[in-house]
Amino acid sequence: MNIISETLQNQSSSCSLIPFITAGYPTLQTTVNIIYALDSKGADIIELGIPYSDALADGPTIQDASKAAIKQGVHLDQILDLLKEVIPKITTPIVIFTYYNPILAVGTMSFISKVSKSGVKGLVVPDLPLEEMDYVSQLCFSFKIELILFIAPTSSESRVTSILAKSPGCIYLVSSNGVTGMGQQVDKQIGPLVKFIKSKTNKSIMLGFGIASLDQAHSASQLNIDGIVVGSAFIKQISNSDYNNIVVDVGIFCQNLKSAISK
Repeated sequence: MNIISETLQNQSSSCSLIPFITAGYPTLQTTVNIIYALDSKGADIIELGIPYSDALADGPTIQDASKAAIKQGVHLDQILDLLKEVIPKITTPIVIFTYYNPILAVGTMSFISKVSKSGVKGLVVPDLPLEEMDYVSQLCFSFKIELILFIAPTSSESRVTSILAKSPGCIYLVSSNGVTGMGQQVDKQIGPLVKFIKSKTNKSIMLGFGIASLDQAHSASQLNIDGIVVGSAFIKQISNSDYNNIVVDVGIFCQNLKSAISK
């Protein structure tokens, strides 16, 4: 079994917590320190976003973080070199979140090979075309990376069934329509959709997009899902903290979120 799915399934008494942060925001060294803090404060999986200028699935909070990182010259090879140093020192597996164009720019096989050599265990590509999915999935399998596929609340039953058939591991279920962001409500169709997915497969489900507060995280954790992704709220925590307190503040926020979904 893939380590990401295995991690999700091993959290028998609570949901897994999956913080999202943007690599290089506010600096690469701070990213390193935040990863260490998340690893020690309850994160079960860490999702690391590769800065990208045309991040269509991301709301303004994450887009601004990406722009700030890009402005500093942060790029893929820097991030992967950083991860080669960090990953052996932590126990929390890391998933890369990126878009398809940056993968194509590097070359799909080259990109996945580089990511694998860095020690990353999962890959999320929100705009991966259906017609390219099999090829990317085969490459990820060869390089021992779990490709995580998306299901939206607007997906038809036939499309959900098709995605489940193609999915090599866990499912990323989008909690609300639109981009990532703060203060969105979990779509009312999520509960029935979770039940439908669970009736069709034993694959784990991570829920993300719009989960911004402790109360929202707790409510989402009651939906019979296996993990919760929180992104914009972490980026906002970074943005609102005094620079010298970022790592401590993020660690506390992570710890509080883990407690909220463990009740």
